Amino acid sequence: MKAIMILAAGALSVFGQTYDIDTAHSGASFTVKHMMVTNVSGRFSNVKGKVVVDDKNLAKSSVEATVDVTTVNTNEPKRDGHLKGADFFDKEKFPTMTFKSSKVYKAGGVTKVDGTLTLHGVTKPVTLTLEEFSGEVKHPMGGIVRGVVAKTKINRKDFGLTWNKTLDSDGLMVGEEIAITLEIEMARKA
Repeated sequence: MKAIMILAAGALSVFGQTYDIDTAHSGASFTVKHMMVTNVSGRFSNVKGKVVVDDKNLAKSSVEATVDVTTVNTNEPKRDGHLKGADFFDKEKFPTMTFKSSKVYKAGGVTKVDGTLTLHGVTKPVTLTLEEFSGEVKHPMGGIVRGVVAKTKINRKDFGLTWNKTLDSDGLMVGEEIAITLEIEMARKA
């Protein structure tokens, strides 16, 4: 879900620059409907990967990212344990999810990143929409960083995450649509 994974491109000042995702300052979050009355949010840490940005030719930009599903945190330990188990992420069999871009482009003035998300052993196409993309900033400790916020939605059942319970009101305990937000800080490679 998160992952699922991540960003690339925009109006940049550097031609064909490579960045590493800064795990300490990046994360993937998700929101899903609970009992059809409210949203529950969670977060993954330990996002790793590489981003190549070419502002002269977005088609040459790319993203590869991995998210550690064992880091899922919804601020409820019992629910987190259930999410890590066989009913959902099945962390023993599928400890990570990955995103690999196939195309970076502008559509209606918005930067989009098409690619494949692999989650729970299933690979499906997804499109990320970049909502924010900062310029480069010199880090006080040295190096150059920039940030990006990307969003997408997936249907969890498409990835084999089918566990659910029917409520007395005929609704479902867990919604099928998952909203994903990626907040990524990247460090320019020397």
